[in-house]
Amino acid sequence: MGEQSSDFSNEPLISALAPRVLCRRFRLSALCFSAISDFHRFIYIQHEARITMAGKEANNSGSKGKKKEVKKETGLGLSYKKDENFGEWYSEVVVNGEMIEYYDISGCYILRPWAMSIWEILQTFFDAEIKKMKIKNCYFPLFVSSGVLQKEKDHIEGFAPEVAWVTKSGDSELEMPIAIRPTSETVMYPYFSKWIRGHRDLPLRLNQWCNVVRWEFSNPTPFIRSREFLWQEGHTAFATKAEADTEVLDILELYRCIYEEFLAVPVIKGKKSEHEKFAGGLYTTTVEAFIPSTGRGVQGATSHCLGQNFAKMFEINFENEKGEKQMVWQNSWAYTTRTIGVMIMVHGDDKGLVLPPRVASVQVIVVPVPYKDADTKGIFDACSNTVKLLEESGIRAEVDLRDNYSPGWKYSHWEMKGVPLRIEIGPKDFEKKQVRAVRRDDSSKHDIPMADLVEKVAKMLEDIQQNLFNIAKQKRDACIEVVHTWDKFIEALGQKKMILAPWCDEEEVEKDVKTRTKGEMGAAKSLCSPFDQPELPEGTLCFASGKPAKKWTYWGRSY
Repeated sequence: MGEQSSDFSNEPLISALAPRVLCRRFRLSALCFSAISDFHRFIYIQHEARITMAGKEANNSGSKGKKKEVKKETGLGLSYKKDENFGEWYSEVVVNGEMIEYYDISGCYILRPWAMSIWEILQTFFDAEIKKMKIKNCYFPLFVSSGVLQKEKDHIEGFAPEVAWVTKSGDSELEMPIAIRPTSETVMYPYFSKWIRGHRDLPLRLNQWCNVVRWEFSNPTPFIRSREFLWQEGHTAFATKAEADTEVLDILELYRCIYEEFLAVPVIKGKKSEHEKFAGGLYTTTVEAFIPSTGRGVQGATSHCLGQNFAKMFEINFENEKGEKQMVWQNSWAYTTRTIGVMIMVHGDDKGLVLPPRVASVQVIVVPVPYKDADTKGIFDACSNTVKLLEESGIRAEVDLRDNYSPGWKYSHWEMKGVPLRIEIGPKDFEKKQVRAVRRDDSSKHDIPMADLVEKVAKMLEDIQQNLFNIAKQKRDACIEVVHTWDKFIEALGQKKMILAPWCDEEEVEKDVKTRTKGEMGAAKSLCSPFDQPELPEGTLCFASGKPAKKWTYWGRSY
């Protein structure tokens, strides 16, 4: 199917439809009504602008003879600015950038090809890496019985408010409700118990790519908090804790690579507090991202050591080399489509998406710019040849040869979609055997001889990837505030900072911080204690309790 149809012949009909009628027709939510209202105005403006421009061109063509009409579409820009209304900006950019479409069930979203291509690139990388670690893919059912789900008390208590239940089949009530998996520990571990008998059955290392459902009730946000999302989840069992500990960190490093090396988003590797760790687990490690525009942290991905708690509940035992019966040590780890949302929030700007080259399905878009009496065929052929050269070198490139849109409209369209590099070829470029390259990250323009095309474009894409990371890190680091007292903590929180503070590592103190910071913006909580710990001088006191501090911990509001 490719890009959206460029036929606007039905615009007058569309613009005549009231958004409320569309909402009633398709049973859309209030949020969707707002989106449709914006779309309705956008289409109407486009229609009016086209009539005006077409009229002008008709007058010009009357005086200059026959001339092909080019639609001067306008109105591609965003209605909201990132720094002025982040929430509305984000809602608009994920739709206009063709990442998602709103669905008629609140909290559920359609992932369009532009988003799925990013997920597939991340999936390809991660899947290859875990296979090098001898981790094998599998698939377990979506449904889980209530008896199995409730077997691990602490675990189910952590997920209970989010579990969706199937209670009917047709018109008949089910004898026993069936849960839709919020995660798969309780789905998989009865079978770990069946498959693991002796030490030769270990390690057992499985991963599955699937969807899960967590029925979020507050503030659903595309990619960040949704009722259904895609993820990978790894579940492994080992004979020793040392093996489990090693894998936890190996997987966490892969998650860092996904964020920093693919998505160009800086993260902090660290450990979650006892209060924030995975329900039922021994400890949780995390890569934490931060969104400077909102002053909120994001749990990017987590790698958990489950210890022997689930092994005890599900009787996952093995016989060691000495013939002794022992419980296995287990891990679970996952990253989700939340990764895409974090990337959008960090890099996006007032023109739309800004995609890092490593995850862009189209790294280079080539646009012909045929003026007046130019050799249009020659320019079009040059554009096609440019794409061919780039593709042969492994660069993902496409050409936009649509003749019913102006070059300016195409520029805005591809900027909205965040394509890292735009190449323009006009009559002068064609004559000089060169192209003009325009970077999406900084709008800089560069003339490149065709003889140097592949080398220069490859280098430029590398520079864009690194520049996006550098800028994101500078902005993130500028938001980090080191504090030692409660008053300074509150002051920094009000300034939307990511706060690094000495802490006594007591759960009751953490709960008290949440209670004391509750408000319209949400309470503050611990984000993680970084593995890379700054020096903690003897006698340093906890910022919240005044007790001796045991570690440095990042705090802030969070998604």
